[in-house]
Amino acid sequence: MEDATVRMRLEGMSAELQRSIRVLRGDPVPVGDRSAADAGADLSDADRVRAMLDAATTQLKAITEALRRLEEGRYGRCVDCAKPVPEGRLEARPEAARCVQCQASRERRR
Repeated sequence: MEDATVRMRLEGMSAELQRSIRVLRGDPVPVGDRSAADAGADLSDADRVRAMLDAATTQLKAITEALRRLEEGRYGRCVDCAKPVPEGRLEARPEAARCVQCQASRERRR
């Protein structure tokens, strides 16, 4: 994949995530008097929003790091073993930092 194409995809993904993060971080609208059930639903909603915000922030960080690797000429190389990251993996996840083997090893350690 061409560097310019990769950069456009990563920057587009970054912009989309930044918009999502701004929406998720929005101030809650005052709700007035609500029942205990409504309060419980709000807590559930808040937990979901927090999880989505955490996931978006984590992905934005990965995209930012991928853009840095692209600038440094290290994009497409595994950050652990320096072997090439398969083209199909980069096509599916342009922010991927590791080859499949190193990523699997990392996930097993978690």
